[in-house]
Amino acid sequence: MAAPGGGIFEQRAAVLARLREGPGEEARRAVAVAPSGPAPSRWTLRTIRATVDWLQPYSLSGGWRVLTGLDLRLRSAQVQQYSPDPAYAAKEARLHACLREAAAAPGEVVAVFLDEMGYYRWPAPAPDWGPAAPAPPGRRRTVGTNSQWRIVGALNALTGQVSYLDDYIVGRKQLGRFYAQLAQTYAAARRVGVVQDNWSVHEHPDVRAALALWPRLEVVPLPTYAPWLNPIEKLWRWLRQDVLKLHRLAADPVALRQRVRDFLDQFATGSHALLQYVGLGGDGCLAQALHPT
Repeated sequence: MAAPGGGIFEQRAAVLARLREGPGEEARRAVAVAPSGPAPSRWTLRTIRATVDWLQPYSLSGGWRVLTGLDLRLRSAQVQQYSPDPAYAAKEARLHACLREAAAAPGEVVAVFLDEMGYYRWPAPAPDWGPAAPAPPGRRRTVGTNSQWRIVGALNALTGQVSYLDDYIVGRKQLGRFYAQLAQTYAAARRVGVVQDNWSVHEHPDVRAALALWPRLEVVPLPTYAPWLNPIEKLWRWLRQDVLKLHRLAADPVALRQRVRDFLDQFATGSHALLQYVGLGGDGCLAQALHPT
């Protein structure tokens, strides 16, 4: 690829057009170990230099400076959010309608996002400040089996109030108890929209029978495999980041569970900070349904 004529904009457009085509034969020759080796799937400074003729006299660092001057930089790819649910649009529209109703009649109509999560007795690894990499307490685990504890929680879309129930397992009985807990928590509400995913336990006859005891609770199903529509997922992320990673309570699971409860209890009466963190207080799609301009 010879150096294009014209100014910097034409030069940038020519390089960008070639990058969009993906690495080809020149890039293959630059990195393949054997003649039969395939072309790489993505660009590197080395393969760009091998492909763009007028960059070949430059060192790798020099080529980097040239590309940066053309506003062409190494960037992370965007993850495509995709749900295979054929009823995605209809379910998303129903979710937005539920949020708008809750915003129009606070207290009378409530919308909560429900989800389950589990955590283990042993801490999850994470970076930390110190003179060396954080190490486990010993060469061999001596604090018992890596047992799991589970939580089912509900996040109020308008206030940030968090309700939860924890147990060694979250199954049919626990879900029935939690629905009853939600009905009591929002006893003054005329309707409570319970936004939840498609976990098979939600459809179990025992769970449906328990839910039928509380007709004010109206299930709002999320599309299949669409966690980006359930902001409570970000609450679990906050919990893992601040409490569960590198904790020092593996030898005391009771204290660990209490620390998790202490974290969740911070939001027992609502939290603007939590709404901001999970995206319900900003300008995202769900926040716009709650606060239309």
